[in-house]
Amino acid sequence: MKSQNDSSVFEFTLLGFSNFPELQGQLFGAFLVIYLVTLVGNTLIFTVIFLDQSLHTPMYLFLQNLSVVEVSFSAAITPKMLMVLTVEKTTISFRCCFAQMYFILLFGGTECFLLGAMAYDRFTAICHPLSYSVIMNKRVFVKLVMFSWVSGIMVATVQTTWVFSFPFCGSKEINHLFCETPPVLELACADTFLFEIYAFTGTVLIVMVPFLLILLSYIRILFAILKMSSTTGRQKAFSTCASHLTSVTLFYGTASMTYLQPKSRYSPATKTLMSLAYTLLTPLLNPLIYSLRNNEMKRAIVKLWGKKVALHMA
Repeated sequence: MKSQNDSSVFEFTLLGFSNFPELQGQLFGAFLVIYLVTLVGNTLIFTVIFLDQSLHTPMYLFLQNLSVVEVSFSAAITPKMLMVLTVEKTTISFRCCFAQMYFILLFGGTECFLLGAMAYDRFTAICHPLSYSVIMNKRVFVKLVMFSWVSGIMVATVQTTWVFSFPFCGSKEINHLFCETPPVLELACADTFLFEIYAFTGTVLIVMVPFLLILLSYIRILFAILKMSSTTGRQKAFSTCASHLTSVTLFYGTASMTYLQPKSRYSPATKTLMSLAYTLLTPLLNPLIYSLRNNEMKRAIVKLWGKKVALHMA
């Protein structure tokens, strides 16, 4: 049986929810709305922070980078996903599948480290307010952002190249909505034990370690909040921490369940639903959780909107 990886010959078939054709139309509408709201929300955040000089602080510049990641992450996945939902079976070329997996890993890995950096920034601001400007100076901020992006690139390069170095033979049907590592790896007709060890170790380092650091940061933050004398201040801070942890837990929890066991015993439908949790919901919720509930962001949006109206009326 021929097993050479030749992009001119090979193409994969994305099955998606072909076993549930009656749901595909409804899912298409829901996913399209989520995608559009994600693009608008994250683009708004990026634009407002870019235009408002008062928001050029580490906290909001981290948010700006996160918005870029979320838009790019969604753009790498959702358009093809919507195509899969419009027909019974959708093909994707070998090279396009490689590219999609690469960008999923790149932006997903970058987001892991960015969320960790953002938690550290909040920990420093709340627990060490007097020395915040010294600890989180411009040089430290740039290093954290660069480390996040470079780490994402390295993870994507190593893992995608390794996955597509395996021979693929037999079935070319990916029981998924997009080219994610676990379902593509199931089609490999070679011993993937070493890769699975790497994937497990890499997931622990890339996903679980930042998550534990975030958790520890927020535990310290909560202790600092409990010492606050203002009841209103405590309530606002608790609400913010709970919202942030909800988003972080959703992203890290579903991502770790997906990647810790590339050949797990989860059913294909369960794997797909877990993937959708961090590929669709997290980019949608982050603008609401991290920015649009923030009073400074709201004031900046209103101010920029007022300027736009004034220019239009002039």
